[in-house]
Amino acid sequence: MPLERQNPDVLLRRVQEAEARQHEGKFKVFFGANPGVGKTYAMLQAAHEQRRGGADVVIGVVETHGRSETEALVEGLVILPRRAIDYRGTVLQEFDLDAALARRPAVILIDELAHSNAPGTRHVKRWQDVQELLKAGITVYTTVNVQHLESLSDVVARITGVRIRETVPDSVLERADDVELIDLPPDDLLQRLKDGKVYVPEQVQHAIHNFFAKGNLIALRELALRRTAERVDQQMEVYRRDHAVVRTWPAAETIMVCVNMKSRGPRLIRAARQMAADLHAKWIVVYVQIPRHLRLPQTERDRLVHTLRLAEQLGAEAVTLIGENVAQEILNYARSRNATKIIVGKPLRSAWKEWLFGSVVSELIHQSGEIDIYVITGAAGEGQPLARRTIRSAGDASGYAYTLAGVVIATAVDRLMFPYFATANLIMVYLIAVIAIAFRWGRGPSVSASILSVACFDFFFVPPYFSFAVSDFQYLLTFGVMLVVALLVSNLTVRLHQQAELARYREKRTGVLYAMSRDLATHRGTGMLTQLAAKHLRDAFDAQVAVFLADAEKRVQLQRGELLFFELDPKESGVAQWAFDHNERAGLGTDTLSGVNALYLPLVSSTGPIGVVAVRPSESRKLLDPDQLHLLESLVNQTALAIERARLSEETQKAHVREETERMRNAILSSVSHDLRTPLATITGAASSLAETQGELNAEARRDLAHSIYREADRLDRLLKNLLDIMRIEAGAVQLRKEWYSVDEVAGAALAGLDGRFHDHAVHTSFPADLPLVLVDGVLLEHVVINLIENAVKYTPAGSAIDLSASANDREVIIEVADRGPGITSGEESRIFDKFYRGKLARAREGGAGLGLTICRGIVGVHGGHIWAENRSGGGALFRFSVPLPDQQPPVETEQSEAGNT
Repeated sequence: MPLERQNPDVLLRRVQEAEARQHEGKFKVFFGANPGVGKTYAMLQAAHEQRRGGADVVIGVVETHGRSETEALVEGLVILPRRAIDYRGTVLQEFDLDAALARRPAVILIDELAHSNAPGTRHVKRWQDVQELLKAGITVYTTVNVQHLESLSDVVARITGVRIRETVPDSVLERADDVELIDLPPDDLLQRLKDGKVYVPEQVQHAIHNFFAKGNLIALRELALRRTAERVDQQMEVYRRDHAVVRTWPAAETIMVCVNMKSRGPRLIRAARQMAADLHAKWIVVYVQIPRHLRLPQTERDRLVHTLRLAEQLGAEAVTLIGENVAQEILNYARSRNATKIIVGKPLRSAWKEWLFGSVVSELIHQSGEIDIYVITGAAGEGQPLARRTIRSAGDASGYAYTLAGVVIATAVDRLMFPYFATANLIMVYLIAVIAIAFRWGRGPSVSASILSVACFDFFFVPPYFSFAVSDFQYLLTFGVMLVVALLVSNLTVRLHQQAELARYREKRTGVLYAMSRDLATHRGTGMLTQLAAKHLRDAFDAQVAVFLADAEKRVQLQRGELLFFELDPKESGVAQWAFDHNERAGLGTDTLSGVNALYLPLVSSTGPIGVVAVRPSESRKLLDPDQLHLLESLVNQTALAIERARLSEETQKAHVREETERMRNAILSSVSHDLRTPLATITGAASSLAETQGELNAEARRDLAHSIYREADRLDRLLKNLLDIMRIEAGAVQLRKEWYSVDEVAGAALAGLDGRFHDHAVHTSFPADLPLVLVDGVLLEHVVINLIENAVKYTPAGSAIDLSASANDREVIIEVADRGPGITSGEESRIFDKFYRGKLARAREGGAGLGLTICRGIVGVHGGHIWAENRSGGGALFRFSVPLPDQQPPVETEQSEAGNT
């Protein structure tokens, strides 16, 4: 078996992929065309085989749909209990992912891969559950129908008239280690349907006349067979790639037709199309661009554009390769695509030219190995070689004129050197002229210069002079060597120049692609990405650029911007929409709406078209060159992928916000409902006692009940105020009314505002006499102190002391509240300031809604300060917050000055 040395980078990537997957579970998919073909039955049979082999097999989800033969296979297998989820008053039974991960069986059965999970589960889709199971090292068996594949959603809708809402990304199926097709002929499936083995009898007739119409079943069966065949072909390609198999394996026919700029290209295209249709084979049209093609007349390049466009219209895949050895590039690409047949045109050169210069067809025939080569002749009158036509062009004629001038100049220089230098040195001058002509004008003029140089050397510098006669036959050897050396040097110079041109072209192309990919990768936002794409397209093609993106109604909208707009002709207004709707190029250089002066290309993402790019070049012919079109398509594809990535990122962010909102809503409900229920229950109980037992209660009992009502109503009032405060802080609606206060004044007001709520605790205060004044909103800062003291009272035992103190430095005043309670659990020092977060100690006892410390952080933050918590030395918690000091303190008036003023 012929092998070739593998690319080390590719080999390393494969090894890394294998290492990444070696710890994952195996993934087997039982694939079918329709419901009822027996996917679940086959999966259960495979599960029993695994169980008989000693494997730990568990049923995660299996839907029998009341089919007795399927239910019989369930017996004997361990069934994982499902998770009950209450959704809008209905209890739904869903797959319990956590239980499966905890159980960790060797094999788990997950039916109906495309199923959407009920709200409240970890993942939205069941295939996401499967991915997590695989990453945990659990082998998964699953089932899915062809209509659930995302890429076939639109096709299935057109066939059946039914839009499938539950889909699976194609990448999930491609990830499978094994796909087993479960096939059943349409007639057999219809009979099973009539026998009641698929649906209950009441649904049979409706199904037969709708989704299960025979035509639908046939079409879906073909889709399933094709997708399975494509996967088998991909597996074969992976095997050939991994084992470096060079030889073509003709498992399926693939035809490759090679074209160039000759006028018989359309004939080759049509012949290949007919052969592909007869063989039911895929076919590829290949053009190899070599450096000298870049210098050919525009008419020849236009012909190639039309040839490649014809190939695409007839359904071929058109590919442009870049290289110097045409035959080698064709064969390398043919083997990489596993092509079985290559179609080329019959050579038009004469036999002696083929012997002298070689032939692409001959090289293909001798090096093709197991690939069949078909040589097709052109139509009558198409026999003029391309080289002969190009020689008569103005550019080539000037090249030969310069050749003559170069040889004349070399001869003149040699005449000056002739009396002083040997003849070998004169030959060097001619070789320099040949090299210069070869580098500038190519092979034809350089060959002419070689021959002309030998003739001039003989005529002017070999006796007898000014005659082509030779007196010494040794000069014949000199002439021969000179001619051979000149030809070799000219040929090597031409090849070196062509390789340099090719390298410059590749460098420019790579540079454009790299610059655009770098900018698109480092920026975010659809608007910015379209701006960057327009900039690079404008610079690369000297063109005006417009980008259209589709809205929710699939109508393309022009994106406005500095670089994104050119005046649209009224007749062009529908071209972008047509290109989007049909997912095809339109406009300039195409056969669709070709009257406009801009080329419209669809922006195609993995899920379909998302917009259109319009390019209006300053020179239309330059844009329509095959290499330029290929580069333009590559850049447009990069743009589409970048926009898709940006949109997915935005959707992910929105999903995260929705998830966070839902989490916050649940936290609010769980926290606030408890804190509302408790005081309301106390108020209700006390009020009912007062109402029902007016004459039975003494004055003290009534006073206690009334006090309970007042206390719990005050608690409700504080809770609602906290909710309103946190809403104002998050909305940025807090307006500070700053005035100069002393810290002990704020602390005293806070203690007075607590109104004896800390009667079981002693509060010790310590404020240095030289504390500077602070410029703050006194009411809000007082609220911070109250919340911190209430927090200390709530979590410290009765009788313990609470310390309130302050200190100052050059930049800020630091106020602290310390207690001797149980302290703060390690790791919660910063989290306790999060909204609705209640630490372990708070959850273990009667606590608030988890808003007090959040409000403190918000108020301190709007003052420009910082709040933090830590455990106190010797036990307890210590809360500190800072208040920045202004650059200058206010002037303080003395008593004497005040008396003088009065």
